[in-house]
Amino acid sequence: MRALVWHGKEDIRCDTVSDPQIEDDRDAIIKVTSCAICGSDLHLFHNLIPAMLPGDIMGHESMGEVVEVGAAAKATLKKGERVVIPFTIQCGECEQCQRGNFSLCQRTNRKGNLGDKAFGHRTAGLFGYTHLTGGYPGGQAEFLRVPFADTTHIKVPDSIDDEKLLFLSDILPTGWQAAVQADIQPGDTVAVWGCGPVGQMTIRSAILLGAEQVIAIDHLPERLSMAAAAGAVTINFETESVIERLNELTSGEGPHKCIDAVGSESHVNMGQPDTLLDRAKQMVMLENDRPHVLREMIYACRPGGVISIIGVYTGLVDKIPMGQAMNKGVTFRMAQAHVPRWTDDLLRRIEDDQIDPSFVITHKVDLSDGPEMYRTFRDKADSCIKVMLKP
Repeated sequence: MRALVWHGKEDIRCDTVSDPQIEDDRDAIIKVTSCAICGSDLHLFHNLIPAMLPGDIMGHESMGEVVEVGAAAKATLKKGERVVIPFTIQCGECEQCQRGNFSLCQRTNRKGNLGDKAFGHRTAGLFGYTHLTGGYPGGQAEFLRVPFADTTHIKVPDSIDDEKLLFLSDILPTGWQAAVQADIQPGDTVAVWGCGPVGQMTIRSAILLGAEQVIAIDHLPERLSMAAAAGAVTINFETESVIERLNELTSGEGPHKCIDAVGSESHVNMGQPDTLLDRAKQMVMLENDRPHVLREMIYACRPGGVISIIGVYTGLVDKIPMGQAMNKGVTFRMAQAHVPRWTDDLLRRIEDDQIDPSFVITHKVDLSDGPEMYRTFRDKADSCIKVMLKP
């Protein structure tokens, strides 16, 4: 089969690799009908996350048709069924899964000893990601083996196009969780840093959850335009002071809720000295991430407010103003998305036309064009916001 394969830093190739096989009774094989490139994939593309190996298959946003089912999965999954595959692999039985914390599943990380060393305690296995999270082959391929398939799937109706359903795998529930864990209340002002695909879903989720005012912060015109189309007030951080504008929009009080949809790679801005320092420290391996957004959120947030972090961080960050956060009584909430916790509700909202996630797709190409689209997505060229791949 064809698959997008990691060969090293900024080296993704469309290779011919072996078809996946059933390895366990709980496995299934799906024929991938659609997949996508995620912002988290760029962290791997840039080699910012350790424990990637040449030959690893990329991708954690995929859907398709079930073509083979292991004996233990046949009670819940059948050949021919149409499914979206969550990026988190969940057993459905451990304590964390029983609590709905599916991205913290205690059993699916097949290389959990690495996760234990890196994080203190292992987290769930993920598709197409680092060996710290299991090293499972990803879904940017013609076929995908789904371990724990009896619980790791979302059945979807045949009557809805892939474009509307694919993002149930990651960015829609991720954006939704970002808004939910911010505990949005009537009358709240919610500020969202980052208007990439997850940020766009977060903005729409915050509006659906009843935020009175949503403020979107970015610098790319096409992203800001997309956020404005959803009803957000926009701030271009390259031409405006974020802090001054947030104070203007909140009568000097600051946002009630601040959401980080950027994570480890805050934009390097000549007008923000801390971003230059972070980049320099990152280059000499004194710091993993560039956390300018996190610092700015702590400073901007209204006392007693909530900071919700859904952008991915990879390791150590520096110069975090914990004194400000503590004295202002700020609450932090963060996690990888617990995808199945939200998908029943989100699928219903798609069916009811409350949200159509396909709005974020700007490029739809053949899988073989994937390596070039990684570079286009990285460079934000050709107004690229979200890439959908067709194997």
